[in-house]
Amino acid sequence: MQRRQFLRKAGMVAASGLASAGFPAIVSAVNRKPTIRVLGTHVTLQEAIRQRAEQDLGINIEFHPGGSAGVLLRASTNPQSFDLYEQWSNSIRILWQAGSIQPIEISRLKYWNEINSLTKTGRISPDARLGQGDAPYKLLYVQPEGTLAPEPSRHISFLPYVHNTDSFGYDSRRIAQGVPYETESWGWLLSPDYHGKVAIVNAPTIGLFDLALAVQARGLMQFADIGNMSRTELDLLFEIAVEYKRRGHFRGVWSSVPASVELMQNEEVWIQSMFSPGVSSLNGMGVPCVYAAPREGYRAWHGVMCLSSHCEGERKEAAYAFMNWWLSGWPGAFIARQGYYIANPERSRRFMSAAEWDYWYEGEPAAQRLKGTDGRFSVAEGEVRTGGSYQQRFENIAVWNTVMDNYEYTLIKWKEFLLA
Repeated sequence: MQRRQFLRKAGMVAASGLASAGFPAIVSAVNRKPTIRVLGTHVTLQEAIRQRAEQDLGINIEFHPGGSAGVLLRASTNPQSFDLYEQWSNSIRILWQAGSIQPIEISRLKYWNEINSLTKTGRISPDARLGQGDAPYKLLYVQPEGTLAPEPSRHISFLPYVHNTDSFGYDSRRIAQGVPYETESWGWLLSPDYHGKVAIVNAPTIGLFDLALAVQARGLMQFADIGNMSRTELDLLFEIAVEYKRRGHFRGVWSSVPASVELMQNEEVWIQSMFSPGVSSLNGMGVPCVYAAPREGYRAWHGVMCLSSHCEGERKEAAYAFMNWWLSGWPGAFIARQGYYIANPERSRRFMSAAEWDYWYEGEPAAQRLKGTDGRFSVAEGEVRTGGSYQQRFENIAVWNTVMDNYEYTLIKWKEFLLA
């Protein structure tokens, strides 16, 4: 009933968009700037982004970053505490079922027609691997009866924006560099050669798949559908993982990008689950961290920007302005410098140098040294991005971050793993 009310209310609101030239400031009736609260992770909630958005939009923006599990819990149980939620598509089922988010009107999204086919159909090219699990397009469109499905409609559950393919990072001073898509393997995470020097991301819907891909790559077990494991498969997977942990194979788990950087910078780990900004930061510090292109395929994710079910009035207007701003060009260029892609990349191209575009999107050797988002040089001249071009990376997806049918059971098993 709650979702139907959201849909009826959304249908009564006249479609509106930002002005064709720039982003006009939004000012309330009492001549003060509205404030929006954005809840999410450190991946996108960066101070440089907040400052630029405030400058362009003329609104106040509060960022509330945290660990992925923590912000998902807050968003699903307390939608009054945020206006926009930024995380990954594997959080959509939870937020939608909890009634924490409301439908987004496509007619109010200025750049909707520029968003590429990856989000809308699940494939970056006709020959691309779809990948198991919840490809984002399966959860994108809000149906008239309030369910989420691939069939296009006038409303969506999330704004498609930032996305990437994830794998693991390793210190090439300690581990000989492998060949992308040939010798690099998820199985390296369980290699006895790296005993005590391995870390996993502390997120049941992410670290779970890193462990599963590693176990399967080592030939320790096989999954009928790695994107939707049975309870029996989960029992066996965690029996293996817990045994490795009790033997001291894992140095630990990390809950934020800065924590993952610190682990490898201090040489506490040689190989671990990683996100692209962490790899970029380490290379900027002089730590030769290689982001693997596993022969089994990537674990992919898609960023989602969701509108709180309690966001309305001037805050809702400001929230739509912020969503449109994210696809306006500059933000996509900014996050490209930490290895992330945007849903409408051509609009960001003019905010990037030719060398940046060729390296990050085309998979070409860097024509010159390139800086990351922190201003440090993170890419050496002549270096080629591991995994190749945008298209090549997204043609090789093993599984998408997913909330499986047995999600609640995975939480129990994950806790057992952490406590072992």
